[in-house]
Amino acid sequence: MRAARLVLPLALLLLAGCASVPPVGTTTPAAPTPRSAAARDLSRLPAPKGRITVAVYNLRDQTGQYKPVPDSSFSTAVTQGGAAFLIRALADSGWFTPVEREGLQNLLTERRIVRSIESPADKGSPAVQLPSLTPASVLVEGGIVGYETDLRTGGAGVAYLGVSASTQYRTDQVTVILRAVDVRTGAVLVSASTTKTVLSYQFQTGIFKYVSFKKLLEFEAGFTRNEPIQLCVSEAIEAAVIQLIGRGLQARVWAGSADGASDDPVFAPYLSTAGEEPADVPGSSHQPYAAKADL
Repeated sequence: MRAARLVLPLALLLLAGCASVPPVGTTTPAAPTPRSAAARDLSRLPAPKGRITVAVYNLRDQTGQYKPVPDSSFSTAVTQGGAAFLIRALADSGWFTPVEREGLQNLLTERRIVRSIESPADKGSPAVQLPSLTPASVLVEGGIVGYETDLRTGGAGVAYLGVSASTQYRTDQVTVILRAVDVRTGAVLVSASTTKTVLSYQFQTGIFKYVSFKKLLEFEAGFTRNEPIQLCVSEAIEAAVIQLIGRGLQARVWAGSADGASDDPVFAPYLSTAGEEPADVPGSSHQPYAAKADL
């Protein structure tokens, strides 16, 4: 009996000591952002007939959602950096050459600074000549149009003689829509829409029982895992870019370097629910973008 009385305080002291040590794996050094399945598919797309110069001015958060915890009207539920993710996905696809438009004012300011760097001794020399900015053939517009919380919730738990365990999960959903616009005519050439779920998972276990008269033992442990919302938005954008390219191939808006590029298996998961048959753009008589010179 005396040994049992000594073991319990020692066990409690051990647990208290462990509580002061951070769990393993909670802090890690900086590393490249994990690549999603859609990002890997971007690198496996068939080659285009020619890269298309594309401009992205913004990819707005149109959800109107704010973080529920802490309750705030300033902290949004989804990232505001959608344009950065979109530009990276367009470049990684190998089909597009993005030109800077989101920070266009900064770029123009720097170009004015370059032209103004002439000392008085150089007044007789020719002025600094900068090449013209590259215009885009296609404008990619769209936004993060939906973020639904608690789309699905559930869990399970069990308790017996003061010993319990429970698990809960919640899924949210983010939706992204993109569209490619012809700069010359303003016509919407092709559009794409993708949806990505955001999973949150929690597991808890505990002990709550009397080990002897007037001596209560209470122990709790658990963990929670949440998918980073910015990575989910990034994956939805990457999938939308793949779908945009695939639909553009089907509609003959642009062309691949080889015939039958639209039948490449990499497009199948992103076009399986599109429900559209390959067709020409209504009223179009132009050649695919990859076969034309940029403006």
